[in-house]
Amino acid sequence: MKCMWRNKVPFWYAPYAGKTAVQDEYGNETGEYKATYGTPVKLMGSVSPATGKAQMEQFGTLEKYDKVIVYEDPNCAMDESSALWVDKPLDDSPDYMVKRVARSLTCVSYAISKVTVHGG
Repeated sequence: MKCMWRNKVPFWYAPYAGKTAVQDEYGNETGEYKATYGTPVKLMGSVSPATGKAQMEQFGTLEKYDKVIVYEDPNCAMDESSALWVDKPLDDSPDYMVKRVARSLTCVSYAISKVTVHGG
């Protein structure tokens, strides 16, 4: 399955890099951790406007997600812990996270869910 070029839109993903300890204003660790991500990478793929029955069957009926991205390279490094910028500019916090990955021989589909990032 190939994506038509006219249906592709730009989006960015950042791979999960680990977690760092959150510090208070005095430099003391609070016991909480914040996820950190690598450098964002720009990709072009087909992003669905909303979920539908065909996508629900592809990922299973129990998984909740908001959109589906179809990308032509089945070896793409994006995985379930990647952060995405789909509807927001890159200088803002990520607006989606990958929920599920479905790979085939010629492409890969990602079920993504909207997230809200508080603080920073």
